[in-house]
Amino acid sequence: RLMKSLEIEVFQCRSDNYGVLVHDPETGLTATIDAPEEQPILDALARRGWRLSHILTTHHHTDHVEANLALKEKFDLEIIGPVNEAVAIPGLDNSVMEGDEFQFGNHTVCVIETPGHTAGHICYYFPDDKILFAADTLFALGCGRLFERPAADMWHSLQKLAALPDETAVYFGHEYTLSNARFAISIDPDNVRLQDRVQDIEEARAAGRFTIPTTIGLEKETNPFLSATDPAIRRNLLMETKSNEEVFAEIRKRKDNF
Repeated sequence: RLMKSLEIEVFQCRSDNYGVLVHDPETGLTATIDAPEEQPILDALARRGWRLSHILTTHHHTDHVEANLALKEKFDLEIIGPVNEAVAIPGLDNSVMEGDEFQFGNHTVCVIETPGHTAGHICYYFPDDKILFAADTLFALGCGRLFERPAADMWHSLQKLAALPDETAVYFGHEYTLSNARFAISIDPDNVRLQDRVQDIEEARAAGRFTIPTTIGLEKETNPFLSATDPAIRRNLLMETKSNEEVFAEIRKRKDNF
């Protein structure tokens, strides 16, 4: 029996957050990936005629959990979030950790722990649908800032995501793509695939179009934060003999100061 595909609605929240609703047409279940802001989420639900059943929380930052309690009051919903940040997630019902799987309707959801941006950050991977909700771990051409864990931890987290199938669609937490693109080309100027992509992104953003989703395959080809092993980037950084973790740390530091 063929499962009906998940339906996904993407919209803007706050100044640069992406809101993402995931709807299972067979069961009527609808999850919001994080809850950055109440009204845009309510508007998106109304637009699609969906009723919210879940909040899948990735990490504790305010711009990802601000609407948890307001939405919980309105809907009889379940909030799932990372066990390592359980005390900081408002309204949490169920905490999950690395290797956990749960069902969203007839769809399996795998939990991937990706410490780096925060200590307990998790991503949600739907293997049957080849969809990853990466929040603030992996962006189009970027990765999250390192607030609570060292660079080596984030590098390891990104390697887990890079190991997913190339065709995996990646939904991320913020629209930072244009600044990420300008940084990426500064340290990987001879990457032809990246040159083309930067042009596409500039056109998309000028026209007000979203840059979400990306794919794991495209990020592996163009995202410098996944490319610490790349000989050209290492040469450009004068770090040919350094470890992958050291190269990654330098790339992240340069982006912070870009």
